[in-house]
Amino acid sequence: MNKKPLILVTNDDGINAPGIRNLIETMNEIGEVVVVAPDSPQSAMGHAITINSTLHCTEIKVNDGTHLEYSCSGTPADCVKLAVNEILQRKPDLCVSGINHGSNSSINVIYSGTMSAALEAGIEGIQAIGFSLLDYRWSADFSAIKNYVKKITLSALVNKIPSNVVLNVNFPKLKVNQINGIKICRQAKAYWVEEFDKRTNPMGLDYYWLTGKFINEDKGEDTDEWALANGYISIVPVKFDLTAHHVIQNLNTWDFEN
Repeated sequence: MNKKPLILVTNDDGINAPGIRNLIETMNEIGEVVVVAPDSPQSAMGHAITINSTLHCTEIKVNDGTHLEYSCSGTPADCVKLAVNEILQRKPDLCVSGINHGSNSSINVIYSGTMSAALEAGIEGIQAIGFSLLDYRWSADFSAIKNYVKKITLSALVNKIPSNVVLNVNFPKLKVNQINGIKICRQAKAYWVEEFDKRTNPMGLDYYWLTGKFINEDKGEDTDEWALANGYISIVPVKFDLTAHHVIQNLNTWDFEN
């Protein structure tokens, strides 16, 4: 009998978020599951790690005894580091992060705690996938995408994600019979135009709420934004080597002496 794969599950919305509870349920159908996730929401934390304060990690009692769960006081990247270095007896076969409440398509991947956890796993040499649903509501319905999450996970385990790459998977907010399929995409060239809502508290001190508008000027039909807008699941292969290799030759022509 083949040994079940060891799957690390994490997220950025917190260990009690409906998205991760749905992901845990699906992963329990595939392998041996260990959950290490933040004890509170850590959205938009990017790849932050904790270095100037202590970390706490507490095992949580799981009533059905199907898997192990740990609640961590740190960031999503912290959770992966702790899991690999302190909790797990061996390196997991796969790390899945999510299911995020909201989009992590296009430039959002830079800010995403969900994807940073997956990227941290990739840096550790672990196959990794970040899952997100375009529905920010706590009451989001994940039932329509459960089968797709399972299929994508199984496909990754069979085919093996190339080294130094993780998968960024985004689901449109649609019913199961409205999803048109899966598209392998590139990240759309889009951006946020930030605005700050300035207010004054009762003590007379100014404070700010970050707001803004998402601008997508990329008209390509091979992008994640196009796929999601047209009812497809988008899968973008993401690398964590940020070197702009195509610019190296040009920079070598610069005269740095004068």
